[in-house]
Order: sequence, then structure tokens, then C-alpha cells
Amino acid sequence: MASNIPAGEGGVITSPEGRKSMLKLAERMVMSFCAGVGASTAHTWTTLSGSGADDVRVMTRKSMDDPGRPPGIVLSAATSFWMPVSPKRVFDFLRDENSRSEWDILSNGGLVQEMAHIANGRDPGNCVSLLRVNSANSSQSNMLILQESSTDSTGSYVIYAPVDIVAMNVVLNGGDPDYVALLPSGFAILPDGPPVGSQGNNGAVEVGSGGSLLTVAFQILVDSVPTAKLSLGSVATVNSLIKCTVERIKAAVACENT
Repeated sequence: MASNIPAGEGGVITSPEGRKSMLKLAERMVMSFCAGVGASTAHTWTTLSGSGADDVRVMTRKSMDDPGRPPGIVLSAATSFWMPVSPKRVFDFLRDENSRSEWDILSNGGLVQEMAHIANGRDPGNCVSLLRVNSANSSQSNMLILQESSTDSTGSYVIYAPVDIVAMNVVLNGGDPDYVALLPSGFAILPDGPPVGSQGNNGAVEVGSGGSLLTVAFQILVDSVPTAKLSLGSVATVNSLIKCTVERIKAAVACENT
């Protein structure tokens, strides 16, 4: 949308074509996340009964012949919970690369740097970013993460997906983003709770400033062979991952809020 990009804002993006390709890839990532969380007749998932905690919904799908997704068995796990924290505080915490290591198990202990940044709204929180994780774990060193964050008065989201370095270089040079395999995960944040009496600039009480309803959802490739049988261990691992992430977010935001 912006033609007068400030010098240095693009980071590793050196051309308008690269910016356009990255935005197109981010748009597909957000749509894929919504389809994965909200399952419809067009995106059929199988709900697993007895898959663990009652408050975590786990679904499975076989991914085949889709260049935009890695082939294999995909698990989607989602849960929602309430926190006595304003949506803005939750949103700012989750989108900030500097606090990512506090909740993201993949980047745990690693330095997260923003390599590219594209503003796509008036609020500074509305943007598409490319993040690099310099992890102490050699198998995850120099991992790239594509992230889009968006917020307005009705709600917010932070959606991200690990991306292959080679494929991302093609996109950054203006190449076709449709063949980059993505499995997005992320957060949806809704205002939920009575206002706590804080007033905005116009004197009006901020709606829902007393609490947030946060939905956490992961999509994970558990087997690269679409015909493989799903193991109970895979389901347990995903359940454990989402539980651990929720606990980390609660602990970190609670500390910020005190």
C-alpha cells in the first residue's frame, strides 16, 4: 500500500517485487491458519476423540498434492482461555520478537532478529515480518519465521510459520510464493471482560480492557508420509506443546501485569 517506503524499513527486501511476493505469501499464511482453526466443508479435518485434555481440540488431516503445504500427516491443536489482561498488552507481547523466547519453544534460548518489516496499516502492530532465529540448537540454527500481526478494536491476531531459507530467498527476490510450503500457527485475541475504568484519548472507557480471550493454535507435520498411521505419541507431543506454551504465556504476561 505504501509507495514511499522509508530507507531501511524493508531490511533484506530490496525491490517492490520482493515486497509484493512476501505480502502475497503472508496473505496465504493467514488464510491457511483460519482454515486450519475453523475447519469447514472445504477443509475437512478429523477430530480425534480421547486425544487428551478436554480443553484442547486436536484434529488431523492428510496433506497431499498441495505445493503450498508439506506432504504428510498434519495435526492441528487449538485451545482457548481467558486472562485478566488487556488485549493490547497480550498482542504487544506475542508479536514482539524480543519476548518470543519466553513462549516459543522452537526459539527457546535463541536470539530472534527481525530481518524484514512491511507495515500494512496505521497501527504499528499491523505488519508482516521475517524473523531469524539464531538458536543454540544446531538443527534449528538460522531458522526463518514469517509472521503477520494485525489489530483493531474488534480483535487481533499474530500468525506465523517456519519457512525454508532457500524458498524464502526466491520470494524476497520477487519469485512466485505459491510453492513455499507453509504450516501456520498462531494466536487470535478477543476483548472479553468489563472495562477497568481506564479512559482512552477521547474520554471513552476502553471496551474489554479488563480481559482477553486468547486462542492458541498449532499446525504440526507429524509424519512426512501421508499414508502413515498416526501414533499416540505424536498426539501426546502436540498436547504437551500447546499446554506448555499456554503456561509460559500466562506466566510471562502475569509477571508483566504485576
